[in-house]
Amino acid sequence: MAARQPRFNQALLLDTTPLPSSIPPVTEIGASSAPLLSASYFIGARCKAYNDDYMMCKTEAHGRGEFDCMREGRKVTRCAASVLEDINKNCLEEFRRHWNCLENNNQQLWQCRPHEWRLNGCVFDKLKLEKKIPNAPTNETPVHLRKRQIYSQNEPGVIT
Repeated sequence: MAARQPRFNQALLLDTTPLPSSIPPVTEIGASSAPLLSASYFIGARCKAYNDDYMMCKTEAHGRGEFDCMREGRKVTRCAASVLEDINKNCLEEFRRHWNCLENNNQQLWQCRPHEWRLNGCVFDKLKLEKKIPNAPTNETPVHLRKRQIYSQNEPGVIT
């Protein structure tokens, strides 16, 4: 029997068991989906090695990796938090415009390309991180760099 009592809140079980001391603590990011989507490619660019380690741990654990992979997961969280902190320090206005656009356009990236272009330029100039879409065809212009967005309500080449 456990020495602690679980708490139920309607249909949600809150486990009050503290994590083992071998797992380093990390502050959660606390961002909603729009800022995370806006920064996702930059997080992926800087944190690829940590993400790969975490996914390899999860694969090798065969579904039992909750505690086994917590250390790698915490590294991913710390790396993502550092990317968001750097973007906020260096490109706050462009970042805020882009994720507000995403928030107001149902998270549709193609509706916010003009803001995305400015954010991508700022992040590349100041942080040297570049947006790359994984497994994109090399002989085509990437979708986020096309001046004419087929379904967008924005006019071609117009940056608002």
